[in-house]
Amino acid sequence: MFKKVLIANRGEIALRVIRTCREMGIRTVAIYSTADKESLHVRFADEAVCIGPPSSAESYLNVSKIMAAVEITNADAIHPGYGFLSENASFAEVCEEYGVKFIGPSAEMIRLMGDKITAKDTMIKAKVPVVPGSDGQVKSVKEGKKIAAKIGYPVILKATAGGGGKGMRIVNTEDEFEEQLSKAQIEAGAAFGNDAMYLEKFVEEPRHIEFQIIGDQHGKVVHLSERDCSIQRRHQKLLEESPSPFLDKKLREKMGRAAIKAAKAINYEGVGTVEFLVDKYRKFYFMEMNTRIQVEHPVTEEVINRDLIKEQIKVAAGEKLSGKNYFPELHCIECRINAEDPHHDFRPNPGHITSFHSPKGHGVRVDTHVYAGYTVPPYYDSMIAKLICRAETREECIKKMARALEEFVVEGIKTTVPFHKQLMKNEDFKAGNVTTKFLDTFEMKKE
Repeated sequence: MFKKVLIANRGEIALRVIRTCREMGIRTVAIYSTADKESLHVRFADEAVCIGPPSSAESYLNVSKIMAAVEITNADAIHPGYGFLSENASFAEVCEEYGVKFIGPSAEMIRLMGDKITAKDTMIKAKVPVVPGSDGQVKSVKEGKKIAAKIGYPVILKATAGGGGKGMRIVNTEDEFEEQLSKAQIEAGAAFGNDAMYLEKFVEEPRHIEFQIIGDQHGKVVHLSERDCSIQRRHQKLLEESPSPFLDKKLREKMGRAAIKAAKAINYEGVGTVEFLVDKYRKFYFMEMNTRIQVEHPVTEEVINRDLIKEQIKVAAGEKLSGKNYFPELHCIECRINAEDPHHDFRPNPGHITSFHSPKGHGVRVDTHVYAGYTVPPYYDSMIAKLICRAETREECIKKMARALEEFVVEGIKTTVPFHKQLMKNEDFKAGNVTTKFLDTFEMKKE
């Protein structure tokens, strides 16, 4: 087992990793930018190293500075968390060259799943259902129109190096194709330095359902059932739950088998998720694979009573998986609490928190790195907390979440708490009638 783990991340996920490492008897190293000097992950790690100014490029994305921190602290493993360098194949290679264990998959695995065209080709070979579309990069308007005509409109253009909704455009008719392709390429080039695009059939009334998987170094892969992540705005998740209110036992088992097939196709090591789109006819299609721990991993932890960070560290250290595939009997919902104003199109709202009170009670969990007196910096992701509630049924879980949200007090900045309060009262949500387009027609009421 590792003696000292450096967490190449910040905020609540860094704090989350520190807590598990401490329980496992592993020392921890926090890295931080000058903007994060007062963050709790810095306070609770065994050691902390400042690696630069607020800009991510000069701190959390600066590989040379991170490796310098590894060297001066003698860390023997790096936990990348999520975001930043967690799915960066070059970073995983550098860790290997330094003789430091990257707690995650190999660089080759990250590359196979990181490029969406390569990932799709890999899934086709593994006989995992994929959305009909181009065989690779769309190289011209003429070629794109020909493929779109064959599979039928609407279609969606996506950046091959994309993520987070960047470089993505829906095309409803042939007349729109050239303009939308041009816009998507410009956005993708600006976001990723790569404007290559591919094309897929646009799945109507889709749900975003992902399966949590774990693979060890000995060829075993298990799944820990699904999370429904359909409540999104601008392709960013706001709420996740398990089990999905849309899946029945037969479809859950079928999708679980497909998720394991997908992971075994690349001999996957570590925790990860296989993400699917499920249409209104209950047909499912592989969308992408995330080769890291997910923001929403506590949802799975709560319904299976296992520490996924601990499992991740154990398989990275070479231990064998002993678990089996899991189908949840409890229900769990996670609300992402972001420093955003939901009354003004979720506009970011960083600033000084004057008062902070997190809810308590049976089946209520809050993962956060903030506190009263903390200043939310404007440089990073706007999420400040995750509120996770667990109950025996979905109906009870929604009631518990509604109660917990009433107790959640954050003053000094705007947050998404009011949005989640209204969501818990929404009849369509309560009935489980949601798709990834749910927020297109959801209207925030004035408080």
